[in-house]
Amino acid sequence: MADVKLTIAGRPYDVHCADGEEAQLMRLAAVVDEQVRTMPGVTEVRQLLFAALMLADEAQEARGKVEKAEPQSDSLRAAVALAESREAAARDELKAAVEREKAALKELDTARQNAATAAPAANPSNDRALLQIADRIETLAAKVEQLP
Repeated sequence: MADVKLTIAGRPYDVHCADGEEAQLMRLAAVVDEQVRTMPGVTEVRQLLFAALMLADEAQEARGKVEKAEPQSDSLRAAVALAESREAAARDELKAAVEREKAALKELDTARQNAATAAPAANPSNDRALLQIADRIETLAAKVEQLP
């Protein structure tokens, strides 16, 4: 237990508090002292009464603001949670689409390799050779037609 010496309205007070709470108690006493000093010419008891009433009013207003803000905070938390879940779903969908595209590209590459192996005519150099052979056949056919 700690002992703290406070001064409110020019009068000293000895107060006991839990260890570690001394600084907070001194800050609170300073707030009360500030309120009391705004009421000169009134008895000490009345100063403390009015200071307590004014501080209680401020505390009640603050609670009211917090209560009004809580539903908005709940709505915002719900909106953030919904946005995060949608983001996660979109991310998962995008990953799945990327994997599908990778698989399709791999399948296409495999099909190209198989086609190149199975049908060499699909090779551009083979296509040229086939065209040259076709041209020769046409030339020969034309010569055959010209024969008597």
